[in-house]
Amino acid sequence: MEHAALRVIRDEHASLAAMLRTVSLLLAQHRRDGTAPDFRALRAMLFYITEFPERLHHAKESTLLFPLLRARSAQGHRVLDRLDREHGEGERATRELEHALIAFEMMGTPRRDAFEQAAQAYVDFYLAHMRLEEQEVLPLAQQVLTAGDWALLDAAFSSNDDPLLGHAPAAEYAALFSHIVRLVPAPLGLG
Repeated sequence: MEHAALRVIRDEHASLAAMLRTVSLLLAQHRRDGTAPDFRALRAMLFYITEFPERLHHAKESTLLFPLLRARSAQGHRVLDRLDREHGEGERATRELEHALIAFEMMGTPRRDAFEQAAQAYVDFYLAHMRLEEQEVLPLAQQVLTAGDWALLDAAFSSNDDPLLGHAPAAEYAALFSHIVRLVPAPLGLG
């Protein structure tokens, strides 16, 4: 039996990975075409990455899942410490990427390479972070957490409303998702 929390975590990782990969694809397409990207689309996508995963998903991992794992097992503490550090650094990294985007938008071509390199490094970092959670943390959770732990986690993670997963989100997330879908070109689209 798969616990609801595991399904939600994996689904949220998949939707975030799709958003991150779309950023990379969008930038690559515009580089090939010799055009500037749609800065509104990139800003909206970065805002989503900050707004939903950083505020809901990571918070629940760091305040619920990771402490339960630490309480149930001595195994994995180093990985959990690393992931907690990365969660803590996520907002700063996103702000730096947003700054690089604004610099590209305001200063033009001289700032393009710096933004594209920062964006790809961010995408690579985030994908590796989620892969580490799925390959090390989730299997450990399946081994050591109790039925009571899972009940708590299932309830907490099931309350997440990620519009990229087709959930009925709060109105502001629905509007954000619709905005992003309208801005992203169809072949790269998220919807």
